[in-house]
Amino acid sequence: MTALVVRLDSFGDVLLAGPAVRAVAAHHEHVALLCGPRGAPAARLLPGVDEVLVWEAPWEGFDPPDVQVADIEDLLGRLRAVAADDALILTSFHQSPLPTALLLRLAGVTRTGADSTDHPGRLLDVRHRRLPGRHEAEAALDTALAMGFTPRPGDDGRLRVLPPPDTAGLTGNGPYVVVHPGASAPARAWSPERCAEAVALLTDAGHRVVVTGGPDEGELTRRVSGGTAIDLGGRTDPRTLSGVLRLADAVVCGNTGPAHLAAAVGTPVVSLFAPVVPAERWGPYGVPSVLLGRQDAPCADSRARQCPVPGHPCLDEVTAHDVLSAVQKLLQPAM
Repeated sequence: MTALVVRLDSFGDVLLAGPAVRAVAAHHEHVALLCGPRGAPAARLLPGVDEVLVWEAPWEGFDPPDVQVADIEDLLGRLRAVAADDALILTSFHQSPLPTALLLRLAGVTRTGADSTDHPGRLLDVRHRRLPGRHEAEAALDTALAMGFTPRPGDDGRLRVLPPPDTAGLTGNGPYVVVHPGASAPARAWSPERCAEAVALLTDAGHRVVVTGGPDEGELTRRVSGGTAIDLGGRTDPRTLSGVLRLADAVVCGNTGPAHLAAAVGTPVVSLFAPVVPAERWGPYGVPSVLLGRQDAPCADSRARQCPVPGHPCLDEVTAHDVLSAVQKLLQPAM
């Protein structure tokens, strides 16, 4: 039997779908994952995924494409080729699965399930209702369970990725702390000045620091590393980054994909969490973590990409000393 799992948004959201994907894989010989371009690198890291289909939906992302009949027809052809018996559509609490469900009906998928607030008509065979307060990873797994897809015995339901590579050639030998200053949405990023202060203070406290960043964040990581930290900005693809994060003592970052990647390799996280989305839904999952940032700030639950409050108080009131204390708290059990 073949199953299709759909998660159309970001890198981190696809990682959070991992426990649900493994539950689906426990009941099917072949699992295809349909995701957007930003989520595709994460999809290729997930255990249980045999095939990745990439499609940019006109209702997802920061700058979605126009609706094109030819694009929809091409997608339907690819979905028919998958010939899925079951499909699990995963969305965040503020998204509707129904546009995707309509396409899956047109593609001939036999049985489709999703979490849906809106009445689905004939678009869903299994309509799940999300329980309040559930983390995104838990909510996704709940929906899989509603379709009858239980995890394999011994699966702890935590985030997981395929085994990372050895990255000691990049980081050098010995313990280190990772600082990842970037974020996909500016409202979720700590300021470069604060990040640089934290790197300097961590170094002064005796920690070796590795600064990571994407291919377009080289200037940011150079500024933050300040000549004292190892600068890996633009030097790690997602799989390599998983190796760097796996060997770290702790990771300091905002609510962004690397926070979930750190959780997927079992590394504690100091989460600089802007409350534009709820921490109970998107905080680091399944690993020790310390949450920093004013969760009662005026921007709470706004889903803003740009900070709507002058001075970005929810994060920039956090100091480098707060970060150092959080790192030391996470490392205390190992001392």
